[in-house]
Amino acid sequence: MINGVVNIYKEAGFTSHDVVAKLRGMVKQKKIGHTGTLDPAAEGVLPVCLGNATKLCDLLTDWDKTYEAVLLLGVETDTQDCTGQILGESPVEASEEQVGRAVLSFLGDYDQIPPMYSALKVGGKKLYELAREGKEVERSPRRVQIYSLEILHMELPRVRLRVTCSKGTYIRTLCHDIGKRLGCGGCMESLLRTRAGLFDVENSLRLSRLEQMLCPEGETPLLPGDPALEERLGEYLTRVDALFPEYGRCVLLPQGDKAVYNGNALGENLIGEKIFAGDGKGESCWEKGEPIPVLIYDSRERFMGIYRFIPGENCYKPVKMFLPGR
Repeated sequence: MINGVVNIYKEAGFTSHDVVAKLRGMVKQKKIGHTGTLDPAAEGVLPVCLGNATKLCDLLTDWDKTYEAVLLLGVETDTQDCTGQILGESPVEASEEQVGRAVLSFLGDYDQIPPMYSALKVGGKKLYELAREGKEVERSPRRVQIYSLEILHMELPRVRLRVTCSKGTYIRTLCHDIGKRLGCGGCMESLLRTRAGLFDVENSLRLSRLEQMLCPEGETPLLPGDPALEERLGEYLTRVDALFPEYGRCVLLPQGDKAVYNGNALGENLIGEKIFAGDGKGESCWEKGEPIPVLIYDSRERFMGIYRFIPGENCYKPVKMFLPGR
């Protein structure tokens, strides 16, 4: 089984589920999941987890993300983007300076009301399902963070934006809210996700290119489980432990191997080597007196899982296990 994360470039017209379904056929394994939905019309970075890396899907959705979007002022739609039904149109009377101030006023924290056309659930039913039935329900605002917000180009009524934000932020809702603040309405015309955590668009892989790599034209398709499938992914397959460069590492003594293979807690007497996070400069993370996550390797230096060091108990307890072959 292939274990790791592949940085896919999702093209317009595909759903995130479509990408996963196509990848299952290409890599010939069922255990695959994506790390955060992109709307069908949106493009860009979609990290996809394979094998035991699917255990990370819930963790990786917490990553900060960067987008480039085109805001179209003067148009409001029911989906808050250009794929929806137009609810109203208004002239854009604001100057470029006024538009710029309105855009930048959203920098920082703000309470965002999720759109009706979203996968969030209310009463056990997805909002978009209710919206398609012509229903609108009250949604509680959610605090989101806009870490950076840059105007790349402005030619009214269009404004191209670059946004870095926290998880759970809807860029089309941000466009809608900017238009509302200006009094003319607005919607999102296009969206490109350029970064998700460690993955950026420059190093992403289109499905057509991936298919060529895994099954070159004229060659017999490889069978499920063939090691050549993983070999052909090469540098495009990111190991699970490589996703956490900020974590310290522990290599076990041989007597610690049985404990980690069983997913047990580990005492300090089982740790052979500790390696600082990142470049290793500064105070060791073990000396901060806080529960911290670390990467655990067996005595043969094979990655086993993410543990958390508990200073008061002077031991390591498992958070996520990634035992080879499981």
